[in-house]
Amino acid sequence: MISQNSIAQVFETARVEEVIGDFVQLKKSGSNFKGLSPFSEERTPSFMVSPVKQIWKDFSTGKGGNAVTFLMEHEHFTYPEAIKYLAKKYNIEIEETERTDEEKQKADKRESLYLVSEYANEYFQKILHKTDKGKAIGLSYFKERGFTDETIKKFQLGYALDEWQAFTDEALKNGYNIEFLEGTGLTIVKPDKHFDRFKGRVMFPIHSMSGRILGFGGRILGNDKKAAKYLNSPESEIYHKSKILYGLYFAKQTIAKEDNCYLVEGYTDVIQMYQRGITNVVSSSGTALTSEQIRLIKRLTNNITVLFDGDAAGMRASIRGIDLILEQGMNVRVCTFPDGEDPDSFSKNNSLKEVQDYLTENSKDFIQFKASLLFEDSKNDPIKKAETIRDIVNSIAKIPDQIKKEVYIQACARIMDISESVLFSTLAQITKKENQEANKNYKQEQKAFDVVRTEPKQVSKVNIQYELERKIIEILLLYGNKTEKFEDLVLKEDETSGDLVLEPVVHEAKVFEKVYLDLQEDEMQFTDDDFKTLYYSIVDNLNQNEDFSAKDFINNLDQKMAPLVTSILMDDEKYNLHDWERNNIVPKEKSHSVPQLVSQTILSLRCYLIDQKVSAFKEETLSPDADLKSVMENVKDYVGLKMLLSRKLGKVVGS
Repeated sequence: MISQNSIAQVFETARVEEVIGDFVQLKKSGSNFKGLSPFSEERTPSFMVSPVKQIWKDFSTGKGGNAVTFLMEHEHFTYPEAIKYLAKKYNIEIEETERTDEEKQKADKRESLYLVSEYANEYFQKILHKTDKGKAIGLSYFKERGFTDETIKKFQLGYALDEWQAFTDEALKNGYNIEFLEGTGLTIVKPDKHFDRFKGRVMFPIHSMSGRILGFGGRILGNDKKAAKYLNSPESEIYHKSKILYGLYFAKQTIAKEDNCYLVEGYTDVIQMYQRGITNVVSSSGTALTSEQIRLIKRLTNNITVLFDGDAAGMRASIRGIDLILEQGMNVRVCTFPDGEDPDSFSKNNSLKEVQDYLTENSKDFIQFKASLLFEDSKNDPIKKAETIRDIVNSIAKIPDQIKKEVYIQACARIMDISESVLFSTLAQITKKENQEANKNYKQEQKAFDVVRTEPKQVSKVNIQYELERKIIEILLLYGNKTEKFEDLVLKEDETSGDLVLEPVVHEAKVFEKVYLDLQEDEMQFTDDDFKTLYYSIVDNLNQNEDFSAKDFINNLDQKMAPLVTSILMDDEKYNLHDWERNNIVPKEKSHSVPQLVSQTILSLRCYLIDQKVSAFKEETLSPDADLKSVMENVKDYVGLKMLLSRKLGKVVGS
């Protein structure tokens, strides 16, 4: 268990914009930050972070909360794991009691898989550094590759003994369950035996963006031709290779800072370049590049430079990845190394300046690269040249931005010595064909569901009471502790005409006291259970704490309620996503008229409740046992009260 003192220290120190900035590229937007949602596929930002309120809101999915909630949502941390992650990030010492074996067994499956993976990572490092075989075989290999001790420790490289059950037996001895050893793929379980998946291999742990161990890559060192040179962990509940980039945990901050990401093929390419000083580098770890991997990079930068070795056949096989990058609306450049060189060897054999200069001078726009690569095969063959041009136009068709498309068509026309009009015509044909195909697929999908004809859906009505109760919670969170001058309207007889008129009476009070007393006057009860819980919790906090802040309230709130509170607080921020001020539209700040907002909300709620009451009385008149005289008197009284409240509301709104 983590002590409350440690938790409070973490919340006090952690900055939500810094924490989220490690995972999402954030750009300043007024007093807030905005970026692309890490929870959905989008091209325009709908993700907002408020440094003032220390909360975030994703308008594309409805998720929201504080720094801890973000880590729980994005990295699937448990609450204690999120606290520990933040403590590590901000160098805060955590006070806690050690987990017992019983507590380990009670951990849920997903957390257990992480625990096993973390244990395996520590075990493989210990074998590498602390055993004779590890030093003689594993450490020697890494040294031969030119890796320094600092690099080996940073990337947490390890070694698996060339024995069938060494790791599994040690893990079982330390209380780890065979179910989870099998679940991570570290142990292969047969009916009559079990054995290690990784045997006699140097180990490359694969980290999530937050540094958690998800799986491993293992390289064989022997000459066994039957065994795969590289072996990766199998897919599991925590490891999905198509959604992970090797090295992203170490590279993410530099990628955002440099606004560019170098994409290479293998583990050693990443490590060698990082060691040389090129730290904004990641790898797809030998798998074909996927859209999910590209979107991970897009959160941090819009620019990718793909690095290929001198193998032309390998380059052609990788061109598909460039089209995927273009589809995501990203800018892509390509750099190839001299024959016989790859990012690993080139970084090892050249200085940092030489590597940087080479990358700068030899990085080509994707059209120049594709044209030069394909042109060699087709320069003396008109038919092949035509196919090459069509291939390039196919890539341009993947780009979502129309302006970029036109610029690239112009560049292609110059490079391939062909008229722009022909290329634009070809582009239009390709686009038309793709649209027709998309429409055809859409209709087929719809047809599959169109089995039963259903009546058109009725548009659901707005729940007025829900919205007004929500507004009261918002008022209390934002302004509850503010002292304001409230103008109450009281019925008095006009001395001249004798008519009853509304006269203003001004008094000073805290916002939460005004709200509480007005609602008590009507004995109003919240109909939404969550709002009811929040209301009494906020009022209790405001009563006891003169320094009440929404940030502290959220931090101490049950994490299940945090998204609701965040949603309430951040609703107005979504208008900042559209840059209204640039179009000379400036939304009015609610804080400019808090007393008016409070009075308007309370009066609106009271009018609504009266309408509900009158409707209930009308229902009573349908009963044969109803006391019609009494019911009508009640209706008359409530209608009179509604008229009075409506007059007050009219004056509040119009003031």
